[in-house]
Parts: sequence; C-alpha cells; structure tokens
Amino acid sequence: MASRATDTDVLTIGAGHNGLVCAFYLARAGLKVTMLERRSVIGGAAVTEEFHPGFRNSVASYTVSLLNPKVAADMNLAGRGLRVVERKAANFLPLSDREYLLTGEGRTAAEVARFSPRDAERLGAYGRRLDAIADVLRALVLRAPPNVTAGGWAEAVPELLKAAGLGRRLADLDMTGRRDLLALFSQSAGDYLDGWFESDPIKACFGFDGVVGNYASPYTPGSAYVLLHHVFGEVNGKKGAWGHAIGGMGAITQAMARACEGVGVEIVTDAAVSEVLTARGRVTGAATASGRVIRAATVVSNLHPQLLFKGLVDPAVLPTDFRERIDRYRSGSGTFRMNVALSELPRFSCLPEPGDHMTAGIIMAPSLAYMDQAFMDARMSGWSKAPIVEMLVPSTLDDSLAPAGRHVASLFCQHVAPILPGGRCWDDCREEVADLMIETVDSHAPGFKASVLGRQINSPLDLERTFGLVGGDIFHGKLELDQLFSARPVLGHGAYRGPLAGLYMCGAGTHPGGGVTGAPGHNAAREILKDLRRGGRRA
Repeated sequence: MASRATDTDVLTIGAGHNGLVCAFYLARAGLKVTMLERRSVIGGAAVTEEFHPGFRNSVASYTVSLLNPKVAADMNLAGRGLRVVERKAANFLPLSDREYLLTGEGRTAAEVARFSPRDAERLGAYGRRLDAIADVLRALVLRAPPNVTAGGWAEAVPELLKAAGLGRRLADLDMTGRRDLLALFSQSAGDYLDGWFESDPIKACFGFDGVVGNYASPYTPGSAYVLLHHVFGEVNGKKGAWGHAIGGMGAITQAMARACEGVGVEIVTDAAVSEVLTARGRVTGAATASGRVIRAATVVSNLHPQLLFKGLVDPAVLPTDFRERIDRYRSGSGTFRMNVALSELPRFSCLPEPGDHMTAGIIMAPSLAYMDQAFMDARMSGWSKAPIVEMLVPSTLDDSLAPAGRHVASLFCQHVAPILPGGRCWDDCREEVADLMIETVDSHAPGFKASVLGRQINSPLDLERTFGLVGGDIFHGKLELDQLFSARPVLGHGAYRGPLAGLYMCGAGTHPGGGVTGAPGHNAAREILKDLRRGGRRA
C-alpha cells in the first residue's frame, strides 16, 4: 500500500453537490484537491440517468429552488451550461373527480376563494409574515453557526461574536415576527396552518412542505420548521419559486464538476473509501477499497455523519460521548422514489386537458387529515394504504428527457417506513408498493397505469444503498430542533469541524441541512480556509 501512496492538500470524500462546491472553493484558493467518489458517476443524489430506453430523468432529487444563488454565481453554473426554467404553475391538487386547487403567481387567491373567501384574504398576510422569517434565515444559510466550544477564551470569543451577530439579526424582527419564529420552530405544520386557514385544500398545499421528506404527521411538533425550510429558495431571482433544471438535476452537478475541473480539482470515480487514516489525534489521509492511500492533512467528508463516523473512522479515536450521540442521530424520510416512462400525458379527471397544471408539483393528498392518516398507516403496517404522492412531469418543460410525444414523470411518494416492521425487507416489498403508488395516481388520472412503459423504483433501502441516504433520508438527518444549526450533527461540532484535527464535514448533515443548496459545501470551505490560514491546528 505504501508504494501506492499519493499526496494532496485536501482530500474530499464523496462527489455529491456539496462536496463539489467545497472542493471548488478550496481549489480556487490555491489548494491541491482530490475527490474520491464511490460510484462511477458524480453528483450524489443529484444525477440524471436513462432509466428506460430513450427516457431520462433525475433519479433521486428532482426539482430546483434551494440552490444558493451565490454558489451558482461563484461557480458560474449558467456559463457552464445550467439552465433552470420556472414552473408555469406552482402546485396542482386534484381533490375529487371535479374539484381541484391550482396555485401560482396571479392565480392562488382566486383559486382559494372558491373554497373560502376568508382564506383568500389571509393569504397575503400569511405570505408576508412567513417571508419575514425566511429572509432572516436566508441570511444565516451561508454563515457557520456559533459553535459551543470546550476550549478556553481563544476559541470561545469568536463564537460569542457569531452569537451576538445572530442576536442582532433576530432583534430586527418585531414582536410579531419573534412570535412567528418561535411558533415555526416549535409547532407542528398542522397547528400552524390551522391557526391561519379554515379550508382543507390550501392547508394541504402548504402542509405538504411540512412532511415532504419528513417521516412525520403534519401534526408532529417541529414539522412547521420543515415547512419553513422549503420556502428559503428561489428560481432565477424569484423568491419561493420552484423550477426544473434542463437536462435534469444531473445538469447541476455536471456544471459543478466542470467548475471544479476549471480550478484543477482531481475527481476520481469508482474509488470507495474504506478508512479515514489517523495518527496522534489528527487525520493523515484515507485508504480506498482498492488499496490506494492518499495522504492529506485535511480530509473533508460529504457523507451522512453516521457513514463517516461509524463506518470510516476508528471508533477508538473518537470521544465516547460524541460517538454515542452519532449512534443516536436520527434519520429516516419515509420516502419512496419512482421514475416512470409514459406513452402519453396523464389526464386528470378534474382537469383532463393539457395545461399549466401539468408543469406544477401535482400533490395527491387532499387534506392534513389524509396526511396524518398516511403516517399512522405507515407506522402500523409499513406503508400508507392511501399514500401521499407528489408527481412532476418534467418533460412538459424539457423535451430532452423523452422521445417526441412521450413523457417522464417523477413520483415522490410518502409515507413508507424507513425500516419495515415485522422483520420484512424492502427488497421483498418494493414492487407491491410501487404498484400501489401507480394505482394511487391512476385513481386521479384514469389511464395513467396503462400508459406506463417502464419504471425505476427506489425504496428507502435502495436510496441508502445507492446514494448513502441512511434510512432513505433526503436531508442526511431529521430537521428537528436538536439536530439543527449549532447542533447539526452534534452540539460542539456544528461549525463543520469533526472531533479530530484536520477532519471536516461539508454534507447535508451540517447546517443548513438538506436540499440541493450547496450551502454546507460553501460554508465548510470557508471554515477550512480560516483554519489553514491560522496554521491548520484547529479541529
């Protein structure tokens, strides 16, 4: 092995989008950066693949909003081929054979008024107050959280200054805003929305953001924050909008890879890391499954925290309490992800002709009560009898994904148990559950099932095995109060630094969490560069 050893300044494990972002900033600062990726393709969960002859789609992550505009500009993603188009409508909820809700710019109030004039009048205030909180948190997305330190004043003072800066931002909120902030961090999405609205359709539309990727009822305390997490984003400068990357989500990471190559990053695929090497309390590099050793004084992990600290780092070199906290770190999205090739565009009973609604996020879950029951079913039997399905048909905006006249659809399905009860395995149940998801769509759009030419299925277990999403968790860990901000992934290590000198984290298991944002990668790179300027001794 020694004869195959090589040297680099920084070794990055995992070429998902945050790893690419982190590597770009470090290499742009003049460091020699080597990236090791276990799979034969880069991009992590943001990849585009052909899943049926002639049909391509985003395999896991599937829609764009949270990608940070500073990251996109710094990496010149638009100049490297990335183009994002906005949906022509925001969300479409088929409610029955005749009724539906269609939201989007210029249409939401009139649509909601059909169900409740009072709710339509309250939309403006709801949006303004939610945006006020989102604006404060947007300002924190590209900042390292204040870290709780165990050291002396030299370490504590910079963190106290960060906390003071945070306090000043929160002080800018009036009392109404502060109360809203408290509610959004502590309440359930259902309770928060019930306090605003009376009609089921608009509460279901907004409430879906509280359970998407979150294995929870909309009435689970803390789910209001997950709702807030999904309104941070923007598309082409329009706050809160969602869009589609032409060519699928892989277009984002391919553009990022070109940016990395432009600053000299070496990206090595089919290079699974088997061990992070350490000596005398600091990292010294890593070894791959093939026997290659890369020596580096700085190692950056884009992996789920448990995959790093339970799989690659010798537990004997980790502090006992830290190791126990990582063991108890909670993951599990309740997500069942499918892609389907279609012979024709779906025709919904309530709105059968083609239109803007086919470019929207199509949410098949008519009420918060429906979502609550879906969660209860999944906890009892492993999956909901009447599941929550969000469907997008990206080929309505991007004709590169399917042959002429054909279409592809992304199905983001919930709720399913990350680990099935009764000792059952997802490998034995995945086809049965996939059939249920197809039939659920067919119940709203008759003929959908017959139009399916092929399908790609990713159960929670598939998402874990393929993309390293433990428990199928798209956020690399639940977005709950004790796993957010300075406590993500563990209090005392919320500023991207691991418990060993030279070891850093840049993935979604750090602040600000999941989604294709690039923010953790950006922030981690800044903290690494700070440490290297100080002499590289901080852990």
